[in-house]
Amino acid sequence: MPLLLHLILTIFKVESIFKPKFFTLLKEGYSQKQFTTDVLAGTVVGVVALPLAIAFAVASGVSPEKGVITAVVAGFIISVLGGSRVQIGGPTGAFIVIVFGILSQYGFDGLLISTILAGIFLIVFGLLKLGTLLKYFPQPLIVGFTTGIALVIFSTQIKDALGLEIENVPAGFMAKWKIYFASLNTVNFYSLGITVVTILVVIFSKKYIRKIPGSLVAILLGTAVVQVFQLPVTTIESFFGEIPNSVQLYFPKIEFSTIGNYFQPAITIALLGAIESLLSAVVADGMIGGRHRSNTELIGQGIANIVTPFFGGIPATGAIARTATNIKNGGRTPVAGITHAVVLLLIMLFLGRWVKLIPMSCLAGILIVVAYNMSEWRTFRSILKSSVFDVMVLLSTFFLTVLVDLTVAIEVGVVLSALLFMKRMADMGKTIPTVVDSDIIEDYSHLPKEIGIYEISGPLFFASAKQYCEVLKATGLKAKVLIIRMRHVPFVDATGLNNLKDALRILIDSEIKVVLSGVNDVVCADIKKAGIDRLVGEGNIFDSFDKAAEGAKTILENDRV
Repeated sequence: MPLLLHLILTIFKVESIFKPKFFTLLKEGYSQKQFTTDVLAGTVVGVVALPLAIAFAVASGVSPEKGVITAVVAGFIISVLGGSRVQIGGPTGAFIVIVFGILSQYGFDGLLISTILAGIFLIVFGLLKLGTLLKYFPQPLIVGFTTGIALVIFSTQIKDALGLEIENVPAGFMAKWKIYFASLNTVNFYSLGITVVTILVVIFSKKYIRKIPGSLVAILLGTAVVQVFQLPVTTIESFFGEIPNSVQLYFPKIEFSTIGNYFQPAITIALLGAIESLLSAVVADGMIGGRHRSNTELIGQGIANIVTPFFGGIPATGAIARTATNIKNGGRTPVAGITHAVVLLLIMLFLGRWVKLIPMSCLAGILIVVAYNMSEWRTFRSILKSSVFDVMVLLSTFFLTVLVDLTVAIEVGVVLSALLFMKRMADMGKTIPTVVDSDIIEDYSHLPKEIGIYEISGPLFFASAKQYCEVLKATGLKAKVLIIRMRHVPFVDATGLNNLKDALRILIDSEIKVVLSGVNDVVCADIKKAGIDRLVGEGNIFDSFDKAAEGAKTILENDRV
């Protein structure tokens, strides 16, 4: 298989782009100790993934086994062909809204066709080396639609959480809540009780039971209570009927005359899948000190989304929570992700007949916790304190996601971000002096060698923030005290503040003192709102380089005492 894959890649001249981490691992060698650790980590992740895969499938409007099949097939492919050492793939909460909408409009075959097309788009993104373009999605846009999705997921679970007697729940957000309030007299207090207990178990069980996920504990407990006491609540069986415990091939009916209808939903799946998988890979890099291959990751995700629908699966991407669980349990190679898929397959084949007994209110409780964790409300609140431009992007994306459509939200968010950036650049042109001394080579020889200097020239915004901060981390680690010159930084946006904050944390954790120099009033105000002044010390922000240099010398002298 590796030889065949190598031949195909050579023929199409994409071997330089597509370099799966799994095959790199095979070339580099692999210890028995790490193999054992990876298998144990993958087993834990497989158990964690089971209730989530079932819950995401049910909330998306498909039967539970389709979520497990997706986690098995896509999870295996993403681990083998992906660009991250530790990424765990499968169905995620972010896709619930999209899958439900596509299913309602185009049916199950339409969903599968859209997923296959999305996989093709993801491969094209990777071949065109678009993986690095994630930095051009500003943080307010990402937080806006992520928080919006979380709110929509929460709203979809109210019926099952309260056990409301509603035959057809409307698709629209406002229409949903209108019918919920109108049906409050049909609340099933057994369902409500199970939902509340599930939420409490998921939240608090990790303090007492570390090895078993709270969601699995909640499902086992809730299912047992319902069966023992024969509680009158809706279960997966009463809602979906019998659940198959086998894997079968499925071929959707494709009419090429109507294939164009699926392009828009496919683009939506591809964009969200690309953003979520690469964000997850970036988070994983920070946890293990590694570096993923973004374009390879996109191609791997694309192949997974092409293959999975032929087994009846739904869209898949990298899952941040499951990836973090993998890392925390010692997983460091794709073998952990492969093990997770195998464990899920074994559970589905041999224990699947008990899945149908799970109460729907239990799944609703799990998804309410997932929605809360997705909401990023703290980040949302902090961006509301940022500049008016960031707030406009955040709120526009949020409300469009909730009230209109995720595709529209992303499109409007990107365009609005670009327009507002152009306005800020135009406004900057009115305030920057016509003659600046940025081209003059300054003499820093009078400063001690332990003091490093790094200058940021130009706006620290979403398109430049990542590059600036990567260089900043590399430069700063060579000094004991680092002066960051910001005299030519006219403004910073939320993404710039977030990346700067992350870079500063790494420097400060490495016991490197940081001094900010030449910070103008506007930037200084934004820095204080973001809490960066508390990070570097309020006395270490200066309006001129001379003052900053004296401050750095004082810090150095105090450290020597």
